[in-house]
Formats: sequence, C-alpha cells, structure tokens
Amino acid sequence: MTTATVCVVGSMNADRYLGLARVPQPGETMLGSNLGLYPGGKGLNQAVAAARCGASVRFCGAVGSDIEAAFLRDALAVVEISGEYVATAEGPSGAAYVFSLPDGENSIVVAQGANAQLAASDVVSAVRGASVVLTQLETNPDIAATALREARKYSAITVLNAAPAHPAAWEMLPDVDILIVNETEAASLGGLDALRQQVTVVYTRGAAGVAVYERGGRVIEVPAFAIDPIDTTGAGDAFCGGFVAAVARGVSLEEAAREGAAAGAVVAEHRGAQTSALSYEAVRRLVDQRVSA
Repeated sequence: MTTATVCVVGSMNADRYLGLARVPQPGETMLGSNLGLYPGGKGLNQAVAAARCGASVRFCGAVGSDIEAAFLRDALAVVEISGEYVATAEGPSGAAYVFSLPDGENSIVVAQGANAQLAASDVVSAVRGASVVLTQLETNPDIAATALREARKYSAITVLNAAPAHPAAWEMLPDVDILIVNETEAASLGGLDALRQQVTVVYTRGAAGVAVYERGGRVIEVPAFAIDPIDTTGAGDAFCGGFVAAVARGVSLEEAAREGAAAGAVVAEHRGAQTSALSYEAVRRLVDQRVSA
C-alpha cells in the first residue's frame, strides 16, 4: 500500500508473560502457567501494528547492551521497519512483566531500562519529514514533548497516546492534533470535557467502543467489534497503530477509529501484542463485515 510516512517515537520492552488464575495477595506464592517472552513496549507495539496495517513506518527508540537488544531489533525487521533510529544504551533493555488473567484482562509492571536513556537528538532526526508522528509516555516525558514539538516544524499530524497517565501530557497539548486516551487517562488529565476544548480526543472504552470528540465540535461513536478476547495486553497499542496507519492514508477520523478498533480486536483474539494475524486485510474484513451486516 502507498501511504505517507508514520514515525513512532517510544518504548521497546521484552514482555515476560505469566498466566495466573488471579492476582496474588501480599506474601502469597502462586503457581503460574503459559510462560512466554514476546517483544513489546507501547512504542514498539504501535509501530509494528501500524506497519502491519499498511503504513510506511520509521521507529525511534532505544535498546540496552544486553541479550534482549537483538530480540527487540528483530521485531522491527520482521515487519521491515529500519533500525536506523534505534539507539543502544548501556545497561538492560526495557522490560514488562505481564500477568495474564483468565478473563483476558491483565496486570502489567514496566521497568524502563534503556527507554529512559533515549536522547532528544535521536528524536529530532527521526521525525524529520514524517507525515504523521505518534508518541506515548513510557519514555521520559521530555522525549514525547520533543517529538511533538519537532513534528510541528514539518507540518506533521501529531498524535499523543497519553499512556501511561502522566500530568506532563497537559503541557504538551498545544503541539497535539489528536489525543488518544482511555477513561483512566482522561480523568487524570482533568476529564474529557476539559480535554475536548483543547484538542481532538479519541476516547477508547474497551468493549464499550470508541468515541471521537472533535475539538469543540461533534461526537462520533464507533462501536466495539464483538470478539472473545484471549489477551488484551496489546489491544490498545494495536488501536493506536491501526488508527495512525489510516490517518496517514487520509481517511476520515471516523474511519480511522473504526480501523483502529478492528486492529485492536484482531490482536485481543491472540496471545502477545504483536501477532502476525494482524494485517490490513484482516482489519478490512472486520470493517467490511460490519458495513454489510
């Protein structure tokens, strides 16, 4: 597919999965199951999702000097994203510990590792000339702010996924065209009503669907796709990747939200945040089935 360039700036983590019947209590030891290791991190997940959904993607992030570095770089190579803008820092790569529960929900603990050492100079080079720039808050907030500010110089469409929640996101809003938040993240930034006066807000609500609040204007409701979730860990990131891939093709916000929701649904039906089941064709099948129903 021919599309404008999407630049994703963000985190790279080695995700260690463990299946649990429930979250353990303090002092309690439990046996887990389905131990697994997957490439992850919100930035990497979103970049891979965007590429799988047909976008031309460049990614800016950092890995450590450990054995996980090659593992994470390989995740980019699989979807033909260049590692040109991936820095190597001393010490461990980022890591996430994902506790997967029987209902498809999860609890996650993240250790930043090399993500905390991503430099502003790396970001400046990466965003130059991109048409759409997407970033999140698993790296240091000043990195996200730099990405958005630099993107403005090239008239790129700027997208901030304000996750995990951080108060610094409010200060970034003048450089944001589209803000993607869930209910918790919106509440932490003063609430949906305050946000929608500042910026276009894409409000994700899991099984309740997505609402797009155009800045000071109309509201567009996009229902969720009916699925039986297996692992929701990367569904939100897949939404972001699918959404910006659609934005880069120049479709409407409503259609972009619909394709993002379909991407999230595909990922939630599989184990791991970067399933090969996600593709532009898989997204279109879901969207077209809804239209024809």
